[in-house]
Amino acid sequence: MLNKYARAFFTRVLTPFAALLLRLGVSPDAVTLIGTAGVMAGALVFFPMGEFFWGTIVITLFVFSDLVDGNMARQAGISSRWGAFLDSTLDRVADGAIFAGFALWYAGSGDDNILCAVAIFCLASGQVVSYTKARGESIGLPVAVNGLVERAERLVISLVAAGLAGLHAFGVPHIDILLPIALWIVAAGSLVTLIQRVVTVRRESAEADAAAAHSAAEGPAGQGSGADR
Repeated sequence: MLNKYARAFFTRVLTPFAALLLRLGVSPDAVTLIGTAGVMAGALVFFPMGEFFWGTIVITLFVFSDLVDGNMARQAGISSRWGAFLDSTLDRVADGAIFAGFALWYAGSGDDNILCAVAIFCLASGQVVSYTKARGESIGLPVAVNGLVERAERLVISLVAAGLAGLHAFGVPHIDILLPIALWIVAAGSLVTLIQRVVTVRRESAEADAAAAHSAAEGPAGQGSGADR
């Protein structure tokens, strides 16, 4: 839902920065790798310590690499299947690290097994949501549904909540409740999105199989009719 508008806006904003990196000789793949490493560091170093504000700041600084690398590749005319594969693969790694950081906090100092389980569910469901679309497209289906909560929504909801929850360390009372609320929202939204995509793939595959069977049944008859003439 957010992807179409947010990506278009930030792509325009980050285009000059992408051009600068190209002039400095930085490659799109390097930006992808550095961005992923930065997100992982922010999530797996700061979040397990309960430093949600600073962790979110670090992650936010690096998460935009996901837009910069593709922008650089297009400007340089070097867009490739490898670049798209690397970018998508490392996106999954970065997303997993964010929710793993939440899970580690709740498994340790956060001392909440239920929220630890919710964070793990967010991690797993986010990966499966992405996989359902990729797998559906790989077998030739359009998967013509995005769903309620895509990657952009998962990141925005969880990171905004984490950043605000981090203000509790600066004396803002009760604001730390936002992170548990956000995790429950992401978990529920991811489940709905997963169901939406599975139902869509089931319908599209049934339609594709029926169309293929119909074509196969008509093929021999059509050839025979042509031969009779």
